[in-house]
Amino acid sequence: MKTTDSAPSVMAPAPGLWVQCRAPVLLTIVGGAIDTIGFIALLGFFTAHVTGNLVLAGAAFVKGGAGLWIKLGAIPLFIATVMLTKMWIDRCSQSPRPHRTLGWLFVAEAVLLIGFMAAGLQLEPFSSPDAVALALTGGLGLMALAIRNTASKTLIKHISPSTMMTGNTTQFGIDLSNYVRQPGRAQGQALLRSGSIVGGFVLGAFLGAVLYHHLGFWSVLPFMLTVLYLASLAFRQQPI
Repeated sequence: MKTTDSAPSVMAPAPGLWVQCRAPVLLTIVGGAIDTIGFIALLGFFTAHVTGNLVLAGAAFVKGGAGLWIKLGAIPLFIATVMLTKMWIDRCSQSPRPHRTLGWLFVAEAVLLIGFMAAGLQLEPFSSPDAVALALTGGLGLMALAIRNTASKTLIKHISPSTMMTGNTTQFGIDLSNYVRQPGRAQGQALLRSGSIVGGFVLGAFLGAVLYHHLGFWSVLPFMLTVLYLASLAFRQQPI
């Protein structure tokens, strides 16, 4: 009886820890840096999330401070950007190459970060929290990170949010507790992943502050290039 030999299947090696953590860490570094640069340059305006702007708007309303309209206006601008981004994702959902959708979202984020940098270079220094120039510059940064947040909730849900650290810090505390209670390889890897995300944001915040102090709005450039690097990974179907 004739037998047919089949070639043994070769399992692909599991990705290393850096490959697993690369995108989350780089995204949180960018998120921390852009939020810090915006907060320093734009007189207390948050570009990465709306929570801080809501708090500051409430404080400005009670104390009669300036910049209330800009901080309140950030909310509908953020929502509108999320809506348009989600509509585009839905339109591309039937694409035979879904990885390209994420790649183009990173490109859109990078383009808006270029606009954020260019506007800041042309319009700074900002002397008033009510200035239209401040609203324009802050709006471009806000839209860039609104696209990021939409991608985090849709295409890369497996990655922890990269612009808001409350949940990530809570997860780090949980993973640390699990590791202290029962040390092991799985617990150690979970702790390293959550810790690297929190550490990445902290690193980004410090890098953003230091670079802005020395370079002004040119400090946005390396973080924009980081986003383009992530876009290239997505286009090449590398792990994100």
